[in-house]
Amino acid sequence: MNSLSPVTNLSEPTEPINKQILSVSEDLLNGFHVAPFDAIADSCGHDLEVVLNRVRIMLEAGTVRRVRQTLLATKLAEGALAAWQVPKEKLTAAFRFMADEDPFSGHIVVRSTDQELPGSQFNLWTTLKVPQGESLESHANTLKEIVGAEQFRLMPAKGVFALGVGHMRRRGLGPGALTPDPACMMTTTNVTLTDEEWTVLLALKRDLTPEEIVPRPWVGRAQEIGMELEDFYRIARQLDAKKVIGRFSTFLEHVKPSASGEKVTRYNGLFHWAVPKGREKEAGAEIGRHYCMTHCYWREGGPDFGDVNIMGVVHGTKKETVLAHKAAIDAHLEKVGIPLLYTSVFWGGQSEIKPSEISPVIYREWHEAQKNAKKHSISR
Repeated sequence: MNSLSPVTNLSEPTEPINKQILSVSEDLLNGFHVAPFDAIADSCGHDLEVVLNRVRIMLEAGTVRRVRQTLLATKLAEGALAAWQVPKEKLTAAFRFMADEDPFSGHIVVRSTDQELPGSQFNLWTTLKVPQGESLESHANTLKEIVGAEQFRLMPAKGVFALGVGHMRRRGLGPGALTPDPACMMTTTNVTLTDEEWTVLLALKRDLTPEEIVPRPWVGRAQEIGMELEDFYRIARQLDAKKVIGRFSTFLEHVKPSASGEKVTRYNGLFHWAVPKGREKEAGAEIGRHYCMTHCYWREGGPDFGDVNIMGVVHGTKKETVLAHKAAIDAHLEKVGIPLLYTSVFWGGQSEIKPSEISPVIYREWHEAQKNAKKHSISR
């Protein structure tokens, strides 16, 4: 085991020990772990106390924006990528509402293109989820009215080929680096949970506080809901077996600078590819096997976006590096004989990243509050 060495700033993501910890903790700890920090320590080669101390320091400093057990929400809620056309004078307010006031909007990103392309008018992109049985279209229409969007397009995922961040692990990654085999497509079929499973799930998914960065973080959560610890663990493992548990992750603040002014990443490109109908699964598997891809989905963009059907995101500290990754993926598709009918890049600007709420109770309360606010506004 390595020991803690003196450094000038223990909260910086590029500090050597932090970098080793983050290379594991960002996106390599899949499933439910009774002792997630032990697992991180075992994988990165540092003592448990070192890992706990550094994660706590980075969280308190804002270098790590959240530590949490992620869920595979595509199996728990209706979801889609939403593209919004918002008048320029309303864009800032719309962004802030999605980020601050709508718990069902997740990744909120202002995007632009280097030239006029199909879909260039859609300048605000979000992920959107609503509880099972609710309508994505209805919720989006409510948001459209509130923020003054001119139109929106919802693009649900038909398949998932890559889903993991790992910014520190991907630093220095060369274009064209591949996994040994094509990516497997994860489905988005909803699963049904019992009330007891929902209770544990909601306790699991909330961000950990600095005080909860301890060897057994779930002890307090079990106590919160009045459940015996072994029952909590048993149900958490049931949820894992149902494939609704994602990974335990430390999410870096990759847009805002650290205390020293450094950004973990400076550019993110949302790549669009159109491939022939019937070859979406094959193309997604070949694109998703590229290590640079943090997200890769089969989504139907329709005529507004040049009929693209595979979408994915790559981050980087240099724009030319992001484009080099894109070129390598395009060349790989040609090499394996998958025709590329159309492709484009949408660049990310201002962004806020947060988990989307999936609670039916919170959904109903939110919509009731919006109705009341509208009535109050009309009556004044």
